[in-house]
Amino acid sequence: MSGQTGQTGQTRQAGPVTMGARDMAGRDRLVRVIDALAEVFADLSAGRTRSPARTIIEHGVYGTHGEHDAHGERGPRRQLLAGTAVWERRGVGSVKITTLTPDNPDRGLPLIHGVVVLTDLDTGRITALLDGAELTAVRTGAVAGLATRLCAPEDAEDLAVFGAGVQARALVRAVSAVRPIRSVRVFSRTRARTETFAEWIRATAGHPDRPGRPIEVSVCDTAKDAVADAAVICTATSTDGRTPLVAADWVAPGAHINVIGGTHEDAIEVDPALLASAFVVVEERAAALDDAGEVRAALADGLIGVAELHELGALVTGATAADGRTSVFRGVGMAIEDTAAAAALHETASAEAG
Repeated sequence: MSGQTGQTGQTRQAGPVTMGARDMAGRDRLVRVIDALAEVFADLSAGRTRSPARTIIEHGVYGTHGEHDAHGERGPRRQLLAGTAVWERRGVGSVKITTLTPDNPDRGLPLIHGVVVLTDLDTGRITALLDGAELTAVRTGAVAGLATRLCAPEDAEDLAVFGAGVQARALVRAVSAVRPIRSVRVFSRTRARTETFAEWIRATAGHPDRPGRPIEVSVCDTAKDAVADAAVICTATSTDGRTPLVAADWVAPGAHINVIGGTHEDAIEVDPALLASAFVVVEERAAALDDAGEVRAALADGLIGVAELHELGALVTGATAADGRTSVFRGVGMAIEDTAAAAALHETASAEAG
């Protein structure tokens, strides 16, 4: 849309586009986000961009002063986060503000709320305002999708998912977009939510190369049942504990695992002992050392060394490659991922608008 010249001589620009969940939905958009993330991780690996550490303010039971809530009860650790990054090759930058409230699902509220502001680096203009919770889900699923594309067997058909929330849905979408998934086993602590999640998978998920063939979905009574013989495993829980949800000896040899849950830097979903024999993938070593509970525990116990952490960018560029061992991707989220995902979605929306 062309601008208009006002009395001051300045050109009036159209306001920023507002993008919600509907504007981020669909397999084609998701694949574009996965591809954009591959590009940005290649740039990150080559030193052409960087992702500054997020600002995190914690409050709740683990806060500096041991806070209590309005009713005098000790609550879970809650977070207010702000992340900024620029991707100069694409000429974009972003700022994301999010809140993470672990007890929200029990209230029937989303775990994450937020907003992402996308900017044009050349003019400084704000080009889009995106729902931060939805973008977080899309890009986190997409990063796991990228890791799955790079590490999982090409014929992987069986998926196990831990968790039944928004992020679990995003993982099913992303993994199904890059592998021909035919069966999904789900496990979560709340049976009713798990059944609802299973029904959603039956109604919506599937691979475009297998039209007309619905995905088989099973709700499992135990975590071990869910993991058994799965080719791809995804964990997306809001655990704040240090007791693994997935034991190392449950995982089939050669499986690929995406670990993206946990509410703080020492939370653990998967047994750190698994990392000792696995091909371990992270977004960036520095980020994993700060925020990845399984990685931090495995390093502290001498199970792995820092050199054994393979960065996604190195896999994208071919500097290293998965070698057939069980692979573990431990994601923690980075600001540059939000920038890349927002840019891909905004570019797609602009193209669709003509």
